[in-house]
Amino acid sequence: MLLNVEISGENLALEARGLRKRYGEFEAVRGIDLAVRRGECFGLLGPNGAGKSTTMKMIYGRTPVTEGELRVLGLDVRTRMREIKARIGVVPQEDNLDPDFTVIQNLLVYGRYFGLPRRTALERAERLLAFVGLSERRDAKVDKLSGGMKRRLVIARGLMNDPELLILDEPTTGLDPQARQLVWAKMRELKAQGVTLLLTTHYMEEAARMCDRLVIMDQGRILAEGSPNRLIEQHAGAWTAEVFLPPDRHEEARKILDGPGENGARVRGTESAEDRFLIYADSPGEAEAAVYRLRKAGLEGAGFFHRPTTLDDIFLRLTGRMLREG
Repeated sequence: MLLNVEISGENLALEARGLRKRYGEFEAVRGIDLAVRRGECFGLLGPNGAGKSTTMKMIYGRTPVTEGELRVLGLDVRTRMREIKARIGVVPQEDNLDPDFTVIQNLLVYGRYFGLPRRTALERAERLLAFVGLSERRDAKVDKLSGGMKRRLVIARGLMNDPELLILDEPTTGLDPQARQLVWAKMRELKAQGVTLLLTTHYMEEAARMCDRLVIMDQGRILAEGSPNRLIEQHAGAWTAEVFLPPDRHEEARKILDGPGENGARVRGTESAEDRFLIYADSPGEAEAAVYRLRKAGLEGAGFFHRPTTLDDIFLRLTGRMLREG
């Protein structure tokens, strides 16, 4: 089933139906559907091994599709990948810049892959360096740049062919808060210019700020799809109370909150998080009322606070809290 978007094919930058990727007996992507509107920022979220990067690699032609349909900018990836590559930009996870070249040489050499005339490439490179704030470092060697500067240069390189779709695979991983904010600002500018952005990230704040819509993946499947606010509304509620409570009392707390409370108020859900017991509700008042019910039943705990529910809560609620490696 295609994701819940009522849009015609010509308005799609990306469309996938029943998309699968197998490596031998292992199925990394298990029959997913995607629909990305032109001009939006769309996110792929999930824990390690969820299938995000594999999906990205199929989209930009790094690995072939095993099964299903995948169209990028209206073109079939199986038969028209050369045309697709001419119209998309890719910002990979790694900073795979050439350390032997200067900043501007990295852009000019990349421009040759797209057959850009030297004058056009030079004009575009200078404009992009100004866009990412690296004009003053144009003649510096790459190994003299900070991590944030390298990420901005990789973004500039991904824009050398003036792409309609920019694929960003964890673009701000490892950056300090100032550098991350600057990259976000440049992404917003690109979106305002009509560039479609396809983003993977482990930063839930980044996804909440940047994405119009997103999917949460796990084990090669899509678990949920929608805007950040819609996902919060669907899977938890707008407010979360965190009660500091020993794990051996969580089940007792869950039974107390099972069913409607006073005046018909009820919680949207509960969850154990080590020494905290999480209560999801639609309003601050309902969150406080749930905690009051616990206290009234003699379950004091060590205290509580309530706060707006975040995308982090939804991510952990859907994919679990077990640490995953690699």
